[in-house]
Amino acid sequence: SSKDIREGAERLAAAALERLELFDVPEHQLEALKRDRKIVKNLHIHSPFKGVVISIGVREGQYVTPKTELYTIADLTRIWAYVDIYEDEMSWVQKGDAAKMTVAGIPGRTFRGKVTYIYPYLDPKTRTNKIRLEFDNPDLTLKPEMFANVTLKTSRQVNAIVIPSEAIVRTGAKDQIFIVKGEGRFEPREVELGVATGGDVQVLKGVSAGERVVTSAQFLIDSESKLNEATAKMMEPSKEEPAPDPDMDMGGMKMDGMKMEQGK
Repeated sequence: SSKDIREGAERLAAAALERLELFDVPEHQLEALKRDRKIVKNLHIHSPFKGVVISIGVREGQYVTPKTELYTIADLTRIWAYVDIYEDEMSWVQKGDAAKMTVAGIPGRTFRGKVTYIYPYLDPKTRTNKIRLEFDNPDLTLKPEMFANVTLKTSRQVNAIVIPSEAIVRTGAKDQIFIVKGEGRFEPREVELGVATGGDVQVLKGVSAGERVVTSAQFLIDSESKLNEATAKMMEPSKEEPAPDPDMDMGGMKMDGMKMEQGK
């Protein structure tokens, strides 16, 4: 019947309209299609956001498919910077940490941003962890693919025990320091180290706050045996030569070959 035909046509029209909406056909063209009831061969393609075209994937007359990338558009008013962090420094870095960035091509200017993402894996070749930073770029001064120097202001660690890095004796198998126990006496300690910054190293285990460590001595130790020898020597108290006893019995001593003269 005519009623069934009308309902079928309306459903077909609604399905076609929904398909056009899924293709991101602009609203004003959909309204023009409803109003004029004319089929158009060309459609406007609108970007979903404001930005700059940084790559064009097609040219006029080129055959395209749903997989064809037509344009690459970027919003450069807020840029991303990627930084590689060594694995032993990752315990310092957290999402939200502040960052400062300088670029050689823009001398005298410092950009401020923050850590927005920490990738959950390491690069197996460089043993580094990639993190992503975000910086405001309202005047579009920063350009894609620029190289930059970045300084991270990591989260503060409260009540951390730190010692100067030169106090650590490293053998490859363990890390050791020497504790001052008194005049001329020292105690070797094996320590577990944390993060390092600015010439200081965090100690996680092996030393307590307030203990004095040896920092002035410079050890050139290339083997475990030399380390053990140096450790043993530092643990020995200083010894002084005993003074001669004026009452010492010299009766049993032979003095053959000695000539004694009386002073005149």
